Amino acid sequence: MSATFLHTMVRITVAREMDIVRDGQKEATNYFFSLGDDESVLELTFNHDGRTYDLGSGYGHIAIGVSDLDGTLARLDEQGIQPERAPYQVREGGNWLCFVNDPDGYRIEIIGRS
Repeated sequence: MSATFLHTMVRITVAREMDIVRDGQKEATNYFFSLGDDESVLELTFNHDGRTYDLGSGYGHIAIGVSDLDGTLARLDEQGIQPERAPYQVREGGNWLCFVNDPDGYRIEIIGRS
């Protein structure tokens, strides 16, 4: 007898969607879902470049919100952790964010939520 993973079901509401545009080209679309409140708990990203994914390569990152992005980055720097690049905004007027890597190399998105 064998078993095959089929799916995971979670009841969600669509919170919002957002296009990522770089150099005038739509690079990706993010779809945010919630459990019924205003906080997103799942982000699904569709890349518009036609890429395919191998088993395990679809994972992207986790995201955390902080009230003081600069202070958080200063504390991480004291521990030898630097962002991949300087904080930036995905869209004008949006939150400032950056990515760091955990000790195993997984990406963590840090979003300033002032």
